[in-house]
Amino acid sequence: MNTWYASTIVALSAGIIGVFVVLRGDSFLAHAIPHGSFAGAAVAVTIGLSPVTGMGIAALLSALAMHFLGRKGRRDAVIALLLVFLLAGGAFMLSLSGDYSNEVYALLFGQVLAVTDSDLLTMSILAIVAVTLVLCMIRPLLASSIMPEQASVQGVNNNLIALLFTIVIACVTTASVPIVGAMLLFSLLVAPPAAACALAHNPIHAIMLSSIFALCCMWLSVALSVLTDLPIGFFVATSSACVYAVAKVIAHIWKH
Repeated sequence: MNTWYASTIVALSAGIIGVFVVLRGDSFLAHAIPHGSFAGAAVAVTIGLSPVTGMGIAALLSALAMHFLGRKGRRDAVIALLLVFLLAGGAFMLSLSGDYSNEVYALLFGQVLAVTDSDLLTMSILAIVAVTLVLCMIRPLLASSIMPEQASVQGVNNNLIALLFTIVIACVTTASVPIVGAMLLFSLLVAPPAAACALAHNPIHAIMLSSIFALCCMWLSVALSVLTDLPIGFFVATSSACVYAVAKVIAHIWKH
């Protein structure tokens, strides 16, 4: 039951927050932060701490670094450089530990059947914090995502909104990576929301549709992972890509 509870939490949080990832054009950021968290998990394993704890700290620190450094230069270049550095640093730390821990491997590729009660509680808290933050700032977040220049004129602090949303992605990363894995979390944060945005013209409808798509992808992936004993990340990526492809075809047909 923990598996189904955890997958539902991951799907709903990714479905809601992923809509804003798509609207803001933050897909690369949503890809980089989970990979940055891998370095923290590797460091934690090396020094004998919980990899999930190290992952959470690294996710937050890498998110803050990408935000503040990206303000002073080309944001995509900063994110790319930090991504490569963190991945290389994580591999280096694992080589020092003498072995590649199964726990870290699970964080890379997902481990759907290893969710404990304490993991479920941590995931629930982080997901609630992330979704609550988004709901509390949904109006300025929408304005900043769709019309940033106009939002700035109306008094919206775009830099603060960007910082808070980056922290939200770090929270979702820490909550979701133990289930779907760092390598493929971004597919859940991007594909179902992008499919929803292609079909819905109202942001609220897009959020609802995105949550449904993400939930269907997640539940299907859990079932297939249990039946085949293969990493859940593969099924999440495949089902998410299929949902996006079908949505784009339907949207194209509607336009014509």
